[in-house]
Parts: sequence; C-alpha cells; structure tokens
Amino acid sequence: MADAYDLVVVGSGAAGMSAALTAHHLGLSVVIVEKTEWIGGSTAYSGGATWIPNNPHQVAAGAIEPAGEALTYLQAEVGNHGQPEMWKAFLSAGPEMVRFMEAKTHLKFSMRPVAPDYHPDQPGGALGYRVLDPLDFDARVLGEKLALIRPPIKEFTVFGGMMVGRRDIPHMFTMLRKPSSALHAAKILARHTKDRLTWGRATRLVLGSAMVGRLAHSVFEAGIEVLTKTAAEELIVENGRVIGLKVTSPDGLRTISARRGVVLAGGGAARAKVLDDVLHPHGAHWSMSPDGSTGDSLALVASLGVKPSEGFAAPLFYAPVSLLPQADGSVRPFPHLFLDRAKPGVYAVDGTGHRFVNEAASYHDFVRAMLGHGPGRKPEGQIWLLADHATIRRYGLGAVRPFPAPMGGHLRSGYLLRASTLAELAAVIDVPQASLADTTSRVNGFAITGEDKDYGKGSTAYNRYLGDPNMKPNPCLGSLAKRPFYAIRLFPGDIGASVGLPIDPQARVVTSEGNPISGLFACGNDAGSIMGGTYPGAGITLGPALTFGYIAAHSAAGQRWAGP
Repeated sequence: MADAYDLVVVGSGAAGMSAALTAHHLGLSVVIVEKTEWIGGSTAYSGGATWIPNNPHQVAAGAIEPAGEALTYLQAEVGNHGQPEMWKAFLSAGPEMVRFMEAKTHLKFSMRPVAPDYHPDQPGGALGYRVLDPLDFDARVLGEKLALIRPPIKEFTVFGGMMVGRRDIPHMFTMLRKPSSALHAAKILARHTKDRLTWGRATRLVLGSAMVGRLAHSVFEAGIEVLTKTAAEELIVENGRVIGLKVTSPDGLRTISARRGVVLAGGGAARAKVLDDVLHPHGAHWSMSPDGSTGDSLALVASLGVKPSEGFAAPLFYAPVSLLPQADGSVRPFPHLFLDRAKPGVYAVDGTGHRFVNEAASYHDFVRAMLGHGPGRKPEGQIWLLADHATIRRYGLGAVRPFPAPMGGHLRSGYLLRASTLAELAAVIDVPQASLADTTSRVNGFAITGEDKDYGKGSTAYNRYLGDPNMKPNPCLGSLAKRPFYAIRLFPGDIGASVGLPIDPQARVVTSEGNPISGLFACGNDAGSIMGGTYPGAGITLGPALTFGYIAAHSAAGQRWAGP
C-alpha cells in the first residue's frame, strides 16, 4: 500500500508536531508517523518549560534584551562544544515560532518574569523573562482522542493521577496552613474526582502534558493524519535525495512517498543500546525518556554517511534519580529535578559521609558532580540525599510527599531509610559516623550564618529561586537537627540524549563532511543539541525542539523564515 504526502514527520513530540503544523499552514500535506501507541513523546513527561530569549511576551512586558545578550550567554555556557550559526538561527527563529504558534495553533504560553538561567552569573545570563510555559489545557475538547495522549509519569501525579502544575505546587505545600491554598487544592481535586468518574483519567493537563494536548488538538483540528503504532524502517533515497519512508504498521509494511522530504523527530537516542559506550561510560544509569527513545533515526541514516554529533560536553541531559520499588519487584526511576535538593535542610553525601556538591545546582550539574566532573572533589561510593524530620515533612524528599501525605509505604519498601539518631543513620547508609557528624555540624553552622563556605548552596539567584523564601538568612540552608533522620539513595540518570544527528541552520541533516542531505531534516532530540551537551537553563530542549521543527517545515516548503 502506497501513500503520498508532501512531508512525512517521524515522531509526535513537540518537535514533530511543530514541524507538522508549520508545514500544514505553509500549504503542505503532512502525515505524522509515531511508533508507540501514544502521542506526545518525551514532551509529555517534561515540565513544558520553553527557553526563548526575547520572546513576544518578554517584548510585550517591556523587558527586551540588549542585542546579543542571549548569544553572549550561549558563548559563555557552550563555548567550543557548539556552533554559533546554530545559536543565531535559534535565537532569530524562536520568537517567530512563538508568534506563529499562538496565532495559528492552540499552543499558548505564559512567561516567567522570574526564572534565572542555570548560571545567571555568566556573561549574558538573565534572571527572568526567557522561559515560557504552556497554559493549562482542558483536554475534554479532545473527546475520544484523549485516549491517544501519552499519560504523565505516575509518580508525578497525586491522588490517583491528578496532575500538579507549577502554580499548584506552592498551594500543595501550604494547604494545611493557608485557607486560600486549601481552597485551591480542593477545587482541582474536585475537578479530578469528576474526571476520573467521567473520563477515567485526568483531563486538566498541565506542564508538558498541556503542551502535548494543545499541539495534538491543533493537529487533529487541521486534519493532519497521525499513524500510531507505526515504526520507521527505511528511508527511500533516489539520486541522493530522500523521497519517502518505509514503515511497519499494524497493517504490515507500507511505503509512504514524501515529495518534500522526511523530518526525523523520533525522540532521540537516550535508550539506544548501540550508543551504550558513548552514553554511559560510567556504568549503571537510569533514563527518564520514554521506552521509544531508542535512536531509531541513527539506523535510518547510517548508510547516508551521517554519524552522531561529537565533541559534546556530555552525551546526555543529566538528572539524578532515586529508584522506586514496584509491586512486581522491579524499580522505576524518579528524577530529583527542582523540588527537593535546593530546599533548606536537604544535603547530599557520598560514601565518605562528606558533601561533594552544591545541592541546589541544576540537575545536569549535580550529576556531573556525581560522575566526578564538577568543580568539587570526586565523590566516593554511594550517593545519599539526607533530611531531618522537620524538613521532609515540610518539603518532602524525592517521591515522598510533604505532610499530610503518609510515608509508611516508602519506609516499608526500603525506598526511604530512617534512623533515630545521626549515628544510627551513618550505620544504615554505611558511612563513617565521625564524618557524618562533622558534615552535620558544618551545615548546621552554615544555616545560622547563611553562608555555605564549602559548596556555596544558596549563593546564586538560581539556587535561591528554588529554595524557601521564608527561610532566613539563606533560603537554601537549613539544619539537620530534628530526629528522626532520613536518607534516599541517588543514581545518575537522564531526561534525554544531547547527542543526535548533526543538522545545519536550516534543520537539514548533514553528513560527516558537512554536506546537507536533500529532503532530510531533523529536530528535537533526534538532532544533536545546539547546547553541545551543556544545560544553560530551563527549557533549552523544548525551545530548540519547537523552533527547529518550525525551521524544518520552512526548509521543506522551500520558504525562508524571516531570520537573519
């Protein structure tokens, strides 16, 4: 069975749907090929943050950046691991992409006036305005197609699947202390209860799920065909140009011709076993990427002289994870992104019982420190995240929710360890008692003075942004003093691969000699990150994903986006 379209898009995450929607509005016929049963890819698991300097909301707020400010920041952050021409294309097309999405699709954004870059003290670093969030989405408008939207990670929900957005989190922390927070929590819980009875799942989508829902609604409304459970098997090449794709579907092998080309947006290679030595040279590792992120696009282009991007600072977008025991004896990784590590009273130690990192550093930097690549000393043995009783009840720790959520199940499963004294905790996690006592004495002193003289926790605007503003004198420093004491073991993990297919500023896949392949484009995690294995700020995956999807569609249509 043969099908013919102008453009074939492989993958249904933010990048793929961006390319498809842009191409549709440029007059091209489009089909999306998705190998899993769900629409949304890793975007559905994400926080939805989208890094777009000088975005339209920023401009409307009167916070226009000086020319070149964001480029200066990328030069300081990425350096020789990236390509300036790629940064310039992104910075130019990004605001255009936002204007297009908000005018032509259901994807709408709000802006964070306060959202520091991860290294705001670097030249060109900013304290806010660059990060956009998708507006919450009422998915009831999808009707029966709601069943196609990838569900969120179970551990990221509460009360049996209720999603919690950025604006909900502060209310969840204070719902027992503030009537307004209690009312907010009651309203969204009542909505969720009704959804479960009516729809069988949450319909109030937030964060990355909201982005997926809004883009998918736009795709369905545009009449763009989405083929789920359909895997890309082979590119069809004629005279050096990609003209189609062979796929395996529930109906068997199909050939789809692509008059304008193929866009690869299949989710990247975080789970690609053929890259195991590149991705995981340190050994044991846990990925938060969907199971489908197996680097299929690498195999598709292998015969075309294309090799994965090289020279990156890191092959993955790192995040520390803890391992949640499951009923069947398996474990699931839980990422420690921003809710616990920066909070006052939360500290990390290694097998020596000493700290080795600024716990409030970005998740990427934290794992680099775990692997011995950070500015501190190389850690030894197992890594533990510690908190006392007052801290864990106020802020939670990993998958353990704050009071009044029970923690007994996590104690019984062994996910959370508890001891009556610090000496007993040292024995439980097998670290020297004297070392842990010394570490505790030091951090308790830092909590009083407000200055972490060892690793600078709370010393940057980004650190303080994630702390507790009610904690004085430093929102990131608290004591380890109130019995009992708790520990959770951490492991290296990731939220996606930074290595991928090399592309040029037109989103065209290029060979190892730098020659673009006619009719072949890549975006999202299938493309090598323009950040070169660094992590400058929140949304540096979704921002480029949406933007280079937008660029790829223009390139395929033979139209120039308005850029430089």
